[in-house]
Amino acid sequence: MHLPQTEAELAELIRDAQSPLSICGGGTRGVASPGAPLGTSGLSGITLYEPGAMTVVAGAGTPVAEIETALAAENQRLAFEPMDHRRLLGTTGEPTIGGVMSANVSGPRRISVGAARDFLLGVRYVDGMGSIVKNGGRVMKNVTGYDLVKLMAGAHGTLGVLSEVSLKVLPCPETAATLVLHGLTDAQAIAALAKALGSPFEVSAAAHDPAAGETLLRVEGFEQSVSYRISQLQNLLGGETTVERDSAARWAGWRDVTAFAEAGEDIWRISCKPSDAPALVAKSGAAGARYDWAGGLVWLRTVEGHDVRAALGRYDGHATLVRGTGQQRFQPEAAGVARITAGLRARFDPRGLLNKGLMG
Repeated sequence: MHLPQTEAELAELIRDAQSPLSICGGGTRGVASPGAPLGTSGLSGITLYEPGAMTVVAGAGTPVAEIETALAAENQRLAFEPMDHRRLLGTTGEPTIGGVMSANVSGPRRISVGAARDFLLGVRYVDGMGSIVKNGGRVMKNVTGYDLVKLMAGAHGTLGVLSEVSLKVLPCPETAATLVLHGLTDAQAIAALAKALGSPFEVSAAAHDPAAGETLLRVEGFEQSVSYRISQLQNLLGGETTVERDSAARWAGWRDVTAFAEAGEDIWRISCKPSDAPALVAKSGAAGARYDWAGGLVWLRTVEGHDVRAALGRYDGHATLVRGTGQQRFQPEAAGVARITAGLRARFDPRGLLNKGLMG
């Protein structure tokens, strides 16, 4: 594996490459494209952390755990709650901040604070010609032509190899509590979650577990505020409820989808309109389902080789095969989107070297 230790080495390696390169961070998501492996773990370390400004700058290969430890010492955190794929996929290694940003990995708090890309202030990367590019900085405002910061988040390394990222971080809340609603059907649960999110009581995560018959609403903030908002949500939603005051481990499990970790079946990730989610699950042919983001994200467990896309048909959303083989990982793009994607790749990686074929 190629393991450049500096941004200049990374640029030289890509500039001199004559065949495709398979870009990886910590290798925890089990994704690889044809080509010589190129790892970013050598581009590691926090280069700047300003707690007062709530910004951190780090090499793309920096382990997420290292960043979280530094932030925790200042009572701060990565608010977008990035998923750790290792339990679900049976992989090893360490998740890196570059890998998280390249895939725009966002956890349960996505519904309240935004996605990983919304906290990305600036990037440095090397494009497919070996040129070093910088975009953005340590402030939110960006008035350049391409919004390369947002473009690189979710590109999965197909437009350039991240070498450094600048992030906005947020303070940790004083406390958190989870309201658990019991015995709701999928449709009732999604309606209850929507009602809670439409209320003024600032829910930070909303999920439903059909197998357990539990519907979850997390509230974070100051102790008095959390207690008040939980009681108001109980009054608003009614029914049988319990309150968990120490639910960090439960939400870590939701973030990492550990409930499906031991099963041998395929795992699918469905993005859809929350109101559509129960009907999609019903016709998916899945052996199990978990709803996150108030139904906007659905995890499905299916028998090996089951074609979820064919079962779902046309709907407003997309399906990604997270664990399994024999089917295209990413949802095939519509013709118009495919043309735009091809144009971007021709602009940023005209030789077709970076993670070729990974996203279609």
